[in-house]
Amino acid sequence: MSGPAGGTARAATTTDVVCLGESMVTFLPSQPGRLADVPSFGRGIGGAESNVACALAAAGHRAAWVGRVGADGFGDHLVETIGGYGVDTSAVRRDPVRPTGIYFRTATDRGEGAHEVAYYRAGSAASAMSPANVPYEEVFAGRVLHLSGITAALSADCLELVRELTAPRPGRPLVSFDVNHRPHLWRGGDASVLLELARRCDLVFVGEDEAEEAWGIVGAEAIRAALPEPAVVVVKRGSAGATVFASGLRPGPRSSNAGGAENDGAEFAPDTVTHVPALRVDVVAAVGAGDAFAAGFLSATLRGLPVRDRVRHGHLMAAAVLTVPGDLTEPPARDHADRLVALDDEAWGRLRLGPGWTAADRAPEEVRTP
Repeated sequence: MSGPAGGTARAATTTDVVCLGESMVTFLPSQPGRLADVPSFGRGIGGAESNVACALAAAGHRAAWVGRVGADGFGDHLVETIGGYGVDTSAVRRDPVRPTGIYFRTATDRGEGAHEVAYYRAGSAASAMSPANVPYEEVFAGRVLHLSGITAALSADCLELVRELTAPRPGRPLVSFDVNHRPHLWRGGDASVLLELARRCDLVFVGEDEAEEAWGIVGAEAIRAALPEPAVVVVKRGSAGATVFASGLRPGPRSSNAGGAENDGAEFAPDTVTHVPALRVDVVAAVGAGDAFAAGFLSATLRGLPVRDRVRHGHLMAAAVLTVPGDLTEPPARDHADRLVALDDEAWGRLRLGPGWTAADRAPEEVRTP
């Protein structure tokens, strides 16, 4: 296999999803309050792409994480913990000079004014990822390659890497892209590049709020109009649920390849638009839910389920994380999730999920509360 300048023809693969991005050691507060007042912190892991990989592996898929960590104890912890979820970490590279990134956060929700995060990631090993040092054979080894806009914000080299990975090329796997706009990472930068990157992908996850903040685009239909190329655009609408725009392609002068990577000249068939309401959830901590939603949607996509069911699996994966304190948790058993996904619209609307709902011995009616 050649590097970024050449083709990426792939042999038969046994990997479902490859996720590339930065993972960091996160320090979680022992009690609510300002960072200045919290007396101690517990250690965990955090990283959008590794979160998706861990959730997919826990759900029974063959997932790999590609990243770069320091040759330090925090790097050891990340590789061992992520591998402990069943994720293949063999393509993770160790940087002998740069450290593994870490961050501290408060217990409040990210959307609240009192929420604080202190990042120590400038100059991290992950920020040194580039087209010159990433193992392309491993990156393109799966049925799906999952990326996020966070990686593009880490450094100029990381942005160039994401551009290379999203470039049209023969044999490219389906490329999934979570916009994941983080304003603090784009201070002094131009977040509009995330729109450019998203348009080069096959499946895009984007929140209505982040599309407005990053691009000044308001509303699901306007977001789809700004992203005409991806075959599937998932617009996350918070408590209102999610709306999916899914198109077919009518071959034009240059038709798309199997991964949907080359669409120049193709004519887009009218979208099928699917809206799925969100679940009512007794939230413990609103961290990691977006990553879990992406994992649930990708899991159902790999299984070839209808669009509505893909969104419902995304909502259920998100609900599993929302009802625990950290970024990761054991997802519901597949047969349990499938029973809930199969509920009619009225029964789905009555569901309310709280801590412990993922227990395998719970029947659908037992997770309903008034």
